Amino acid sequence: MLENEGQPRPPHHSHDKGYRQLLADKRVFLALLKTFVREDWVEAIDADDLILVNKSYVLQDFSEKEADVVYRLKTRDRHVIFYVLLELQSTVDYLIPFRLLLYMVEIWREIYNNTPQHERESKHFRLPPIIPAVLYNGAGSWTAALSFKEMLDSYQDFSGHLLDFRYLLFDVNRYSEEELVRAANLIAGVFLLDQKMRPEELVGRLQKLAGILRRLTPDEFRHITSWLKNVVKPRMPEGFREKVDRILDASNPWEVERMIYNLELTLEEMQRQALLKGKMEGKLEGELKGKREVARNLLLLKVDIETIIKATGLAPEEINALKKQLQQ
Repeated sequence: MLENEGQPRPPHHSHDKGYRQLLADKRVFLALLKTFVREDWVEAIDADDLILVNKSYVLQDFSEKEADVVYRLKTRDRHVIFYVLLELQSTVDYLIPFRLLLYMVEIWREIYNNTPQHERESKHFRLPPIIPAVLYNGAGSWTAALSFKEMLDSYQDFSGHLLDFRYLLFDVNRYSEEELVRAANLIAGVFLLDQKMRPEELVGRLQKLAGILRRLTPDEFRHITSWLKNVVKPRMPEGFREKVDRILDASNPWEVERMIYNLELTLEEMQRQALLKGKMEGKLEGELKGKREVARNLLLLKVDIETIIKATGLAPEEINALKKQLQQ
């Protein structure tokens, strides 16, 4: 029996929070498996048999990296643990197979310690299988070893005698848009929204998901809006985040088009302001460049610095710096 079931723990950052909230819904977790894992054993899993384990498996050497989701599958004839490591960063950690092994051993150690001695010494005692998985959303390709033995030197020579396992990999940016839209469920929609994009591309992706979003239950729809708040909103300029909050808080599945339209208006306003800001900055930069050119010409004509300050409005320090450049 794993401890601390049902006790939430704080996430590391906004992406952790977004995915942990999402995958804490066992229906979403099961959809993750059934959508992206093509193995027979997945089809036999029932959501009613899944139990979320909100326990932190933090290892001292990797305490800054740890962010995970753990489920127990318990039926009359089966006891399985799913361990999903959230690798939500731009670079690949090549120690992933080793980290997974340490987490798995930690889980088994806890089960062993919590099993009465007479049971664990019985010939019938068995540790539950652990299915390790990694959810990765980096833009670059996943290049870490997919099986543990690949981390072992000369493993080819001793393959029949070495510990090995292969983990599941959910690589958000490697799924095609067509595949995610065709899946037509919440987790696939989130993956599409999480794939690398500019803020102005958000509306287009939401429009492609509109049909899916319209069919979601209110609870599932709230997962999407929470996701947008936790992950997409921080990518936007500070002044627009409150507007996005108001739009998302007022949204519901049967008015998806209104939500998308309001977000589109907000993003268009954001683009207009960014364009205006860029033009203003360009104009100011041009004016400053012109003033510096005038100051250089006056310095070449041996005009005194006080007169140049009055003529250009530049600071004495900047004019002196231009003078030093001309003397070199």
